[in-house]
Amino acid sequence: MSRKVAILGASGYTGAELIRLIATHPTMDIVALSADRKAGMEVGAVFPHLALEALPRLQRIEEMSFDKVELVFCALPHATSQAVIAGLPGHLRVVDLSADFRLRDPAAYETWYGQPHAAPHLQAEAVYGLTEFYRNDIETARLVAGTGCNAAAGIYGIRPLLEDRVIDPDRIVIDLKAGVSGAGRTLRENLLHAELSEGTHPYAVGGTHRHLGEFDQEFTRVAGRPVQVQFTPHLAPMNRGILATIYVDGDPQAVHTSLSRRYDLEFFVHVLPFGAVPSTRHVRGSNFVHIGVVGDRMPGRSVVVVALDNLTKGSSGQAVQNANLMLGAEETAGLTLPPVFP
Repeated sequence: MSRKVAILGASGYTGAELIRLIATHPTMDIVALSADRKAGMEVGAVFPHLALEALPRLQRIEEMSFDKVELVFCALPHATSQAVIAGLPGHLRVVDLSADFRLRDPAAYETWYGQPHAAPHLQAEAVYGLTEFYRNDIETARLVAGTGCNAAAGIYGIRPLLEDRVIDPDRIVIDLKAGVSGAGRTLRENLLHAELSEGTHPYAVGGTHRHLGEFDQEFTRVAGRPVQVQFTPHLAPMNRGILATIYVDGDPQAVHTSLSRRYDLEFFVHVLPFGAVPSTRHVRGSNFVHIGVVGDRMPGRSVVVVALDNLTKGSSGQAVQNANLMLGAEETAGLTLPPVFP
Protein backbone atom coordinates (compact mmCIF):
# COMPACT_ATOMS: atom_id res chain seq x y z
CA MET A 1 0.00 0.00 0.00
CA SER A 2 1.32 3.43 -0.95
CA ARG A 3 1.76 5.83 1.95
CA LYS A 4 1.47 9.44 0.84
CA VAL A 5 4.03 11.90 2.21
CA ALA A 6 4.93 15.56 1.74
CA ILE A 7 8.22 17.41 2.13
CA LEU A 8 8.34 21.00 3.37
CA GLY A 9 11.55 22.77 2.43
CA ALA A 10 12.37 20.54 -0.52
CA SER A 11 14.91 22.89 -2.14
CA GLY A 12 17.61 22.46 0.53
CA TYR A 13 20.21 19.73 0.85
CA THR A 14 18.18 17.65 3.30
CA GLY A 15 15.08 18.06 1.13
CA ALA A 16 16.96 16.82 -1.93
CA GLU A 17 18.34 13.89 0.07
CA LEU A 18 14.83 12.98 1.22
CA ILE A 19 13.64 12.95 -2.40
CA ARG A 20 16.59 10.80 -3.46
CA LEU A 21 15.92 8.23 -0.75
CA ILE A 22 12.14 8.11 -1.14
CA ALA A 23 12.48 7.77 -4.94
CA THR A 24 13.29 4.07 -4.45
CA HIS A 25 11.13 3.50 -1.37
CA PRO A 26 8.78 0.55 -1.81
CA THR A 27 5.77 2.12 -0.06
CA MET A 28 6.22 5.92 0.23
CA ASP A 29 4.90 8.23 -2.47
CA ILE A 30 5.71 11.96 -2.52
CA VAL A 31 2.52 13.88 -3.33
CA ALA A 32 3.47 17.43 -2.31
CA LEU A 33 6.67 19.49 -2.12
CA SER A 34 7.18 23.00 -0.81
CA ALA A 35 9.92 25.54 -1.44
CA ASP A 36 8.68 29.10 -1.04
CA ARG A 37 11.42 30.92 -2.97
CA LYS A 38 11.28 28.40 -5.81
CA ALA A 39 7.51 27.88 -5.86
CA GLY A 40 6.18 26.93 -9.28
CA MET A 41 9.42 25.33 -10.43
CA GLU A 42 9.98 21.70 -11.35
CA VAL A 43 12.29 19.82 -8.99
CA GLY A 44 14.57 18.98 -11.91
CA ALA A 45 15.19 22.67 -12.50
CA VAL A 46 16.44 23.06 -8.93
CA PHE A 47 18.20 19.70 -8.68
CA PRO A 48 19.13 18.34 -12.13
CA HIS A 49 20.15 15.01 -10.61
CA LEU A 50 16.46 14.46 -9.77
CA ALA A 51 15.10 15.54 -13.16
CA LEU A 52 13.98 12.05 -14.20
CA GLU A 53 11.85 11.48 -11.10
CA ALA A 54 8.06 11.90 -11.40
CA LEU A 55 7.49 14.58 -8.78
CA PRO A 56 4.95 17.32 -8.11
CA ARG A 57 5.89 20.94 -8.72
CA LEU A 58 7.25 22.97 -5.86
CA GLN A 59 4.72 25.25 -4.19
CA ARG A 60 4.24 27.45 -1.16
CA ILE A 61 3.15 25.80 2.07
CA GLU A 62 -0.06 27.82 2.22
CA GLU A 63 -1.01 26.50 -1.24
CA MET A 64 -0.59 22.85 -0.30
CA SER A 65 -3.42 20.40 0.34
CA PHE A 66 -2.79 17.82 3.05
CA ASP A 67 -6.07 15.95 2.64
CA LYS A 68 -4.43 12.77 1.32
CA VAL A 69 -1.10 13.15 3.14
CA GLU A 70 -0.31 10.86 6.09
CA LEU A 71 3.14 12.10 7.08
CA VAL A 72 5.11 15.29 6.54
CA PHE A 73 8.88 15.67 6.51
CA CYS A 74 9.70 19.19 7.66
CA ALA A 75 13.11 20.19 6.26
CA LEU A 76 12.79 23.90 6.96
CA PRO A 77 15.50 26.15 8.45
CA HIS A 78 15.94 26.27 12.20
CA ALA A 79 13.54 28.59 14.06
CA THR A 80 10.83 28.28 11.41
CA SER A 81 9.52 24.76 11.95
CA GLN A 82 7.79 25.40 15.28
CA ALA A 83 5.22 27.83 13.91
CA VAL A 84 4.73 25.90 10.67
CA ILE A 85 4.17 22.54 12.39
CA ALA A 86 1.79 24.15 14.90
CA GLY A 87 -0.33 25.26 11.94
CA LEU A 88 -0.51 21.87 10.20
CA PRO A 89 -3.69 19.76 10.26
CA GLY A 90 -3.88 17.60 13.36
CA HIS A 91 -4.13 14.28 11.50
CA LEU A 92 -0.61 14.57 10.12
CA ARG A 93 2.35 12.77 11.58
CA VAL A 94 5.51 14.82 11.36
CA VAL A 95 9.23 14.17 11.20
CA ASP A 96 11.06 17.46 11.76
CA LEU A 97 14.65 17.69 10.53
CA SER A 98 15.37 21.08 12.09
CA ALA A 99 16.56 21.83 15.63
CA ASP A 100 13.20 23.21 16.72
CA PHE A 101 11.98 20.26 18.81
CA ARG A 102 15.22 18.46 19.76
CA LEU A 103 15.53 19.90 23.26
CA ARG A 104 12.83 18.65 25.63
CA ASP A 105 13.02 21.70 27.88
CA PRO A 106 11.77 24.89 26.14
CA ALA A 107 14.04 26.90 28.45
CA ALA A 108 17.04 24.97 27.15
CA TYR A 109 15.94 25.76 23.59
CA GLU A 110 15.86 29.47 24.41
CA THR A 111 19.31 29.24 25.99
CA TRP A 112 20.93 27.56 22.98
CA TYR A 113 18.99 29.21 20.16
CA GLY A 114 18.50 32.69 21.57
CA GLN A 115 14.74 32.97 21.23
CA PRO A 116 11.62 31.67 23.00
CA HIS A 117 10.09 28.40 21.90
CA ALA A 118 7.13 29.17 19.61
CA ALA A 119 5.23 25.93 20.23
CA PRO A 120 5.89 24.64 23.76
CA HIS A 121 2.57 22.76 23.71
CA LEU A 122 3.96 20.57 20.92
CA GLN A 123 7.35 20.13 22.53
CA ALA A 124 5.79 17.98 25.23
CA GLU A 125 4.83 15.31 22.68
CA ALA A 126 8.00 15.44 20.54
CA VAL A 127 10.17 12.31 20.58
CA TYR A 128 13.92 12.60 20.08
CA GLY A 129 14.60 10.88 16.78
CA LEU A 130 17.73 8.80 17.29
CA THR A 131 16.09 5.60 16.13
CA GLU A 132 18.35 3.03 17.76
CA PHE A 133 17.62 4.45 21.21
CA TYR A 134 13.99 5.62 20.97
CA ARG A 135 12.51 3.07 18.58
CA ASN A 136 9.43 2.19 20.65
CA ASP A 137 8.51 5.81 21.31
CA ILE A 138 8.99 6.75 17.66
CA GLU A 139 6.58 4.05 16.47
CA THR A 140 3.64 5.71 18.23
CA ALA A 141 4.74 9.36 18.06
CA ARG A 142 2.90 12.07 16.16
CA LEU A 143 5.95 14.36 16.14
CA VAL A 144 9.54 13.15 15.90
CA ALA A 145 12.47 15.56 16.22
CA GLY A 146 15.46 14.56 14.13
CA THR A 147 18.81 14.90 15.84
CA GLY A 148 21.65 17.19 14.93
CA CYS A 149 24.11 15.40 12.65
CA ASN A 150 27.07 16.18 14.93
CA ALA A 151 25.05 15.15 17.95
CA ALA A 152 24.15 11.82 16.34
CA ALA A 153 27.82 11.00 15.73
CA GLY A 154 28.78 11.75 19.32
CA ILE A 155 25.82 9.95 20.85
CA TYR A 156 26.42 6.76 18.86
CA GLY A 157 29.96 6.65 20.19
CA ILE A 158 29.34 7.63 23.81
CA ARG A 159 25.87 6.75 25.04
CA PRO A 160 26.41 2.96 25.37
CA LEU A 161 29.60 3.62 27.33
CA LEU A 162 27.73 5.79 29.83
CA GLU A 163 24.95 3.21 30.06
CA ASP A 164 27.48 0.48 30.88
CA ARG A 165 29.54 2.80 33.12
CA VAL A 166 32.82 1.84 31.47
CA ILE A 167 34.12 5.43 31.07
CA ASP A 168 34.61 8.48 33.26
CA PRO A 169 31.69 10.82 32.44
CA ASP A 170 33.77 13.85 33.44
CA ARG A 171 36.54 13.19 30.90
CA ILE A 172 35.00 13.07 27.43
CA VAL A 173 36.51 15.01 24.53
CA ILE A 174 34.93 15.07 21.05
CA ASP A 175 37.00 16.33 18.12
CA LEU A 176 34.74 16.36 15.08
CA LYS A 177 35.22 17.06 11.35
CA ALA A 178 32.11 17.91 9.33
CA GLY A 179 31.43 18.33 5.62
CA VAL A 180 30.28 21.69 4.32
CA SER A 181 26.76 20.51 3.40
CA GLY A 182 26.02 20.48 7.12
CA ALA A 183 25.95 24.28 6.98
CA GLY A 184 23.00 24.24 4.57
CA ARG A 185 22.56 25.58 1.05
CA THR A 186 22.42 29.29 1.85
CA LEU A 187 25.15 31.37 0.20
CA ARG A 188 27.76 32.53 2.73
CA GLU A 189 31.16 34.06 2.18
CA ASN A 190 32.99 31.59 4.43
CA LEU A 191 31.54 28.68 2.43
CA LEU A 192 32.81 29.84 -0.95
CA HIS A 193 35.17 27.36 -2.60
CA ALA A 194 38.13 29.74 -2.36
CA GLU A 195 37.47 30.30 1.34
CA LEU A 196 36.90 26.67 2.26
CA SER A 197 39.03 24.45 0.05
CA GLU A 198 42.59 23.42 0.90
CA GLY A 199 42.08 24.01 4.60
CA THR A 200 40.27 22.89 7.72
CA HIS A 201 39.19 25.22 10.49
CA PRO A 202 37.48 24.91 13.87
CA TYR A 203 34.30 26.80 14.67
CA ALA A 204 32.08 27.33 17.72
CA VAL A 205 35.19 26.79 19.86
CA GLY A 206 34.92 26.83 23.63
CA GLY A 207 31.52 25.29 24.16
CA THR A 208 29.22 27.47 22.04
CA HIS A 209 28.00 24.95 19.47
CA ARG A 210 24.26 24.39 19.71
CA HIS A 211 24.53 20.61 19.49
CA LEU A 212 26.03 20.72 22.97
CA GLY A 213 22.48 21.16 24.20
CA GLU A 214 21.68 17.72 22.80
CA PHE A 215 24.79 16.17 24.32
CA ASP A 216 23.91 17.68 27.73
CA GLN A 217 20.34 16.43 27.46
CA GLU A 218 21.05 12.88 26.31
CA PHE A 219 24.16 12.13 28.36
CA THR A 220 22.75 13.59 31.58
CA ARG A 221 19.60 11.53 31.13
CA VAL A 222 21.53 8.30 30.71
CA ALA A 223 24.09 8.93 33.44
CA GLY A 224 21.55 10.15 35.98
CA ARG A 225 23.81 13.11 36.79
CA PRO A 226 25.06 16.19 34.91
CA VAL A 227 27.47 15.31 32.09
CA GLN A 228 29.22 17.98 30.04
CA VAL A 229 31.56 17.01 27.21
CA GLN A 230 34.32 19.05 25.61
CA PHE A 231 33.40 19.43 21.95
CA THR A 232 35.18 21.18 19.09
CA PRO A 233 33.80 20.85 15.54
CA HIS A 234 35.87 21.59 12.43
CA LEU A 235 34.65 22.43 8.96
CA ALA A 236 36.42 20.11 6.52
CA PRO A 237 36.80 20.66 2.75
CA MET A 238 34.46 17.82 1.78
CA ASN A 239 30.85 17.95 0.62
CA ARG A 240 29.41 15.44 3.06
CA GLY A 241 30.43 13.31 5.98
CA ILE A 242 31.23 13.47 9.69
CA LEU A 243 34.20 11.96 11.48
CA ALA A 244 34.12 12.21 15.27
CA THR A 245 37.27 11.27 17.18
CA ILE A 246 36.29 10.79 20.83
CA TYR A 247 38.76 10.55 23.71
CA VAL A 248 37.57 8.81 26.88
CA ASP A 249 39.01 7.38 30.09
CA GLY A 250 38.14 3.69 30.07
CA ASP A 251 39.66 0.31 29.32
CA PRO A 252 39.82 -0.06 25.49
CA GLN A 253 38.64 -3.66 25.46
CA ALA A 254 35.73 -2.84 27.76
CA VAL A 255 34.84 0.12 25.55
CA HIS A 256 34.89 -2.05 22.41
CA THR A 257 32.87 -4.78 24.10
CA SER A 258 30.25 -2.28 25.27
CA LEU A 259 29.76 -0.80 21.81
CA SER A 260 29.81 -4.19 20.07
CA ARG A 261 27.19 -5.60 22.42
CA ARG A 262 24.91 -2.55 22.14
CA TYR A 263 24.90 -2.49 18.34
CA ASP A 264 25.15 -6.20 17.63
CA LEU A 265 21.58 -6.40 16.30
CA GLU A 266 21.43 -2.93 14.72
CA PHE A 267 21.33 -3.09 10.93
CA PHE A 268 22.79 0.36 10.30
CA VAL A 269 25.44 0.61 13.03
CA HIS A 270 28.63 -1.42 12.57
CA VAL A 271 31.39 -1.69 15.18
CA LEU A 272 34.65 -2.55 13.45
CA PRO A 273 37.14 -5.10 14.78
CA PHE A 274 39.24 -3.78 17.65
CA GLY A 275 42.00 -1.50 16.36
CA ALA A 276 40.32 -0.72 13.01
CA VAL A 277 39.23 2.86 12.30
CA PRO A 278 36.46 4.09 9.99
CA SER A 279 36.51 6.69 7.22
CA THR A 280 33.82 9.02 5.93
CA ARG A 281 34.32 7.65 2.42
CA HIS A 282 33.20 4.21 3.62
CA VAL A 283 29.74 5.49 4.61
CA ARG A 284 29.24 8.24 2.01
CA GLY A 285 25.68 8.50 0.72
CA SER A 286 24.44 5.74 3.03
CA ASN A 287 22.46 5.34 6.23
CA PHE A 288 25.27 3.38 7.89
CA VAL A 289 27.42 4.30 10.89
CA HIS A 290 30.90 2.85 11.35
CA ILE A 291 32.54 2.87 14.79
CA GLY A 292 36.13 1.98 15.64
CA VAL A 293 37.91 1.63 18.98
CA VAL A 294 41.67 1.93 19.51
CA GLY A 295 43.63 1.78 22.74
CA ASP A 296 45.67 4.88 23.54
CA ARG A 297 49.36 4.51 24.42
CA MET A 298 48.47 5.66 27.94
CA PRO A 299 46.89 2.81 29.93
CA GLY A 300 43.19 3.18 30.67
CA ARG A 301 42.48 5.59 27.81
CA SER A 302 40.54 4.84 24.65
CA VAL A 303 39.90 6.48 21.31
CA VAL A 304 36.47 5.97 19.72
CA VAL A 305 36.06 7.02 16.08
CA VAL A 306 32.61 7.42 14.52
CA ALA A 307 31.90 8.01 10.82
CA LEU A 308 28.53 8.78 9.26
CA ASP A 309 27.08 10.78 6.39
CA ASN A 310 25.63 14.01 7.76
CA LEU A 311 22.92 14.24 5.10
CA THR A 312 21.84 10.61 5.30
CA LYS A 313 22.21 8.94 8.70
CA GLY A 314 22.73 12.35 10.29
CA SER A 315 19.53 13.81 8.85
CA SER A 316 17.37 12.63 5.92
CA GLY A 317 18.13 8.91 6.18
CA GLN A 318 17.43 9.05 9.89
CA ALA A 319 14.16 10.83 9.07
CA VAL A 320 13.10 8.10 6.63
CA GLN A 321 14.09 5.42 9.14
CA ASN A 322 11.85 7.09 11.72
CA ALA A 323 9.01 7.52 9.22
CA ASN A 324 9.21 3.83 8.38
CA LEU A 325 8.51 3.01 12.02
CA MET A 326 5.71 5.57 12.24
CA LEU A 327 3.99 4.20 9.13
CA GLY A 328 4.43 0.54 9.98
CA ALA A 329 6.93 -0.18 7.21
CA GLU A 330 10.14 -2.18 7.49
CA GLU A 331 12.59 0.03 9.35
CA THR A 332 15.22 -0.44 6.64
CA ALA A 333 12.91 0.25 3.68
CA GLY A 334 14.48 2.55 1.11
CA LEU A 335 17.73 2.75 3.06
CA THR A 336 19.75 -0.35 2.21
CA LEU A 337 21.78 0.92 -0.74
CA PRO A 338 25.50 0.55 -0.01
CA PRO A 339 27.74 3.61 0.32
CA VAL A 340 29.07 5.46 -2.74
CA PHE A 341 32.76 4.74 -3.37
CA PRO A 342 35.19 6.25 -4.18
